[in-house]
Formats: sequence, C-alpha cells, structure tokens
Amino acid sequence: MDTAYTSNPLLDRLPGHLKQFIKPQHYDDYSPVNQAVWRYVMRKNVDYLSKVAHESYIDGLKQTGISIDHIPSMYGMNRILKEIGWAAVAVDGFIPPNAFMEFQAYNVLVIASDIRQLEHIEYTPAPDIIHEGAGHAPIIANPEYAEYLRRFGEIGAKAISSAKDYEMYEAIRHLSIIKEAEGTPEEAIEKAEKHIDFLQENMGEPSEMALIRNLHWWTVEYGLIGEPDNPKIYGAGLLSSIGESAWCMTDQVKKLPYTIEAAYQGFDITKPQPQLYVTPDFAHLSLVLEEFANKMALRRGGLDGLNKLIYSKALGTTELSTGIQISGVFSKVIAHEGKPVYVQTTGKTALAYREKELVGHGTTYHTEGFGSPIGKLKGINLAIEDMSPRDLKAYNIYEGQRVVFDFEGHIKVEGEIITGKRNLQGKIILISLKDCTVTYDDEILFKPEWGIYDMAIGKEVVSAFSGPADVNSFDLITHVPSEQTIKPKKSASRIELEKLYQQVRDYRDGKNRTISRHKVFEQIVAHHPSDWLLPIELYELAANNHDDDFAQEILDHLEIVKQTRPEVGHLIDGGISLINSELIH
Repeated sequence: MDTAYTSNPLLDRLPGHLKQFIKPQHYDDYSPVNQAVWRYVMRKNVDYLSKVAHESYIDGLKQTGISIDHIPSMYGMNRILKEIGWAAVAVDGFIPPNAFMEFQAYNVLVIASDIRQLEHIEYTPAPDIIHEGAGHAPIIANPEYAEYLRRFGEIGAKAISSAKDYEMYEAIRHLSIIKEAEGTPEEAIEKAEKHIDFLQENMGEPSEMALIRNLHWWTVEYGLIGEPDNPKIYGAGLLSSIGESAWCMTDQVKKLPYTIEAAYQGFDITKPQPQLYVTPDFAHLSLVLEEFANKMALRRGGLDGLNKLIYSKALGTTELSTGIQISGVFSKVIAHEGKPVYVQTTGKTALAYREKELVGHGTTYHTEGFGSPIGKLKGINLAIEDMSPRDLKAYNIYEGQRVVFDFEGHIKVEGEIITGKRNLQGKIILISLKDCTVTYDDEILFKPEWGIYDMAIGKEVVSAFSGPADVNSFDLITHVPSEQTIKPKKSASRIELEKLYQQVRDYRDGKNRTISRHKVFEQIVAHHPSDWLLPIELYELAANNHDDDFAQEILDHLEIVKQTRPEVGHLIDGGISLINSELIH
C-alpha cells in the first residue's frame, strides 16, 4: 500500500513547493529483515536510552505511538502526531536544507522512509526511518523543544546559502546514497569522501545556512542536555545510533557548554563526533537561536545582506523600511559611504508587501529584472516615505508632474510621475514614472524606451533573506533530485533468507505457530551461516519458551559466527545480554 500522507490537517497547509518532496512510504516494501533491523535497534536503544536519554524520549515514544516491534507507518504516526500539533511526511533521503527547515516551520517532520541495511545497523550517514522516526519524533512531544524546532525551521528557512552550499549538499547526498547502497566499490566511496573533503577546505567564508546547519547539527541531531559532567541525550543522531549513543557518554568525547560558538564548529557526517555541546535546558536552545538570528541579514539587512544575496546567486528577498519587498535573483548593488543606494535584480522579479504580492507587480510584469534607488534625497532631511501628502506636493512629487529625484550617492531619477502605491500606514512604497531616465554618475541604469519605471521607496534595507516574500509569486516546483536512493537487488539466497525471517516474525506475532523454529535454524546454519540477527531472534524465542537445549545450540552457532565475523561480535553479545536481562526481570 502507498501510505496516505493527507491524514493530518497540518499537511493541507503545506505550499506546493514543499509537497513536491513528499513521496509515498510504500510500507509493503519493507522486508522482514528491515523489520528485524528496526526491532533490534529499538530494543537495544530503549533499554540503554532509558538510562541516558532525556526523560522526554521514553515518554515521547509512547505519545507518538512508535512501536518497538514494527517500523511505523506514516498513517499511524500522523494520526497520533496530530494530537501534539505535528505531522510527518516521507521523503527520499536528504532534501535541500532550506526545504528541510521550512517543513519544520510548518510543524512537519521530514522522515526519510528508507531503512538502513543490516550491514550498517549501528550507523548510516544516510537519513533513514530509524534516525527520523525513532530519533526526532519522540522528543517533539516535549512542548518547549517542539517550539524550538518550529522556530528553528522558521528562521533557518530564511538563512541565505552560497552557491557552494548547494554543491556540498549534492556531494553529501551522493555519498550517503552510495555508502548505504549494496556493493558500492570502496574506491567510489573514497572518491566521494575526498570530494567532500575538497569542498570543505574550499568553502570560503561560511554562509548563514552553513552556520545555522552547524547549530542544527549540535542541537537537533547531536545535542546533550543537563550538566557537562552528567548529561542526557536528546539529539536524534545519538538517539538512533546504538554505537554512538554509548560512545558519546565516554570521556573520549569532549562535552562543551552550548553557546553560539557552536555555529562555527563544523562536523563530519561519516565519523563519530569528537566533541558535543550540552545545553542546560531546552529554553536555552531558543536563547542561542535568537542570538544567532540577530546576526542574520534577515534582521540586519543593509549592504552586507544584499551582498550575501548576490553571492548566493539564488532567489532571495530584500525588504525596505516602508515594508515593500523585492524578490528575485540579486545581481548588483551600488554603495555609498557603506550603505546601499541602488539595487538590481536579473530575470523574473516580484514586488510584495507583508509577504503578499502587489497587484500588477508579479513576475509576468517584471520579467527582465528590477532596479531601484534606496535612501534619502540630497539636501532634504525628510525621507520620501516620511513625507505627508502636503510635503509630497511641496516637493512636486505629484501625479502628472515631471520631477527629478536626486538621491544621496549620485543616483538620479528623472521622469513624469504616473501614480504611486501606499502601504496601510499611508506611506508611499512605490512610485511609477514614464519617460524616465535613471543614472549613476555617467552610467545609465534605465532608459525611457524601456517602458514604465517603478521605483521602490525606502530609506534603508531592513531585511534580506532566502526565498521569495510571497511563495505564490514564483514557480518553485522545479526540484529534480540528481540521483535517487538505490534499492538493493535481491539474490535468490537473499529472498530465501527473508522468507525465514518472515516465518520467525509470524511465529512471534502469533500468526503461524505451526512453523518449526528448529527447521528454520537448520536452514540458517546450512545456507546462511554468516547471518547473526535471525539466530538472535530464534534464541529469544527458545529462551522465552525455556527450551534450554535449543537455546544453547543457537549460542554455540553464534560463537562460530563471532569467530568468522568478529566485527559483529559486540552486536551479537549486545542482543544476547538484552534477552537474558529481560528474562531475569
């Protein structure tokens, strides 16, 4: 079945450019081995994390309805998440950072619906349903943390990226796909890792998106909470990794108090983290986030914000002091005494006010870019936006009048006024002129034969951010992933093994008690001697049924597996000790 994702009213609010990333879960595609991997990781995690995770984790597992025995369905998760004001959607691996953040702003968890292979049971660099469903979902049941996550998405979605950020995103997505894919040659993985290393060394000045992604990593993904010498886990990357959740609690991992300095600490998704940050409580996360937001172009605007937009080479918005917003790809800024005096976009541009497109000023009208002066007129203390109707008339700024706007910074606009637009406070936000010439010293910026000149009014740039002001102004449904996650090809042997896993699962669930567990074990020993997880499940059944001879036979076989595959020895021991401790209790 294709699991429905329309079961939560929150999802109906999503704009189309986010819905393009959603894919059906295809629940029936999860194999019996996938289900066994989920069950092993969840049993191990819940047992261990009940001692070291923040109290919200175990409570949240119950509240969000996440089963230890079965991979969750989006339908079931959405039905329960609705009660705490959230929703979940399935996506294909990593999606672009801005989109990921924006989903969070809508109270929607993005869940990569694939699940790690048995060979990568402890950790995978690829996002998967264990990481997302069992890591992120339970903690959002905590209201303070849920609000932090939503607010983070709201602010993060406005962070300006650089062109290099997108190249890095594609490189990380590629590495995560081939690392999780079955049979990828080692040299292909090494090549992808070297490419990422090269990009990291040549990123230049980190963008806002790069910095806020660091904050996301050190909190949402790898955060600790409490005291540095006795922290608890709340980060999803740690909650979903049976290896790293234990490793992070050792003295080999440095514990630092969480501050805004974490924004400047990079990370490597392919390796365990050498240091982690500890927040005293969830409220402190929001304080640091606001401190970071105060440094963003979103709140500071100015020349620096415009330069960030130009460097990004991507769709962005600048807002002037009157509230008028210009959305497009910014290509040029003219500065005077450290302030922008003229700004220019290239290609389709839209004008908006309070995130709503101005009628008649969409991309079908401004098809070839938009340019406008910013600032005050020379020799006049009163900015145009602050002029009353009487002031405007006194300065000849009036319909049908020919006027020369001589701005500070050598920008001159000369033409005949057609009309103007005002905001709700009555301030002029846009003046349209015909037969208009715009110059910067001897450089011509606009000629009369180009048509009507629309001049945005504002004495300063108060904000600059990623994306359009009004999401409906642009066609944003254009995302085509460069590559899809790779599904493993199943050999005849693998299909046979999955049937054995299914038989054991059916026996445990009470669906078929006629299955001979001894015959299943004989098949494992004869045809799949390197598999370790199904023998553990058989051991659990034997131990629970007090079939001591059979249990011992399985343990003897697992000792042989440990000798031939020492790399899984600790996983076998961990599974056995968990079963034995449950029997004692």
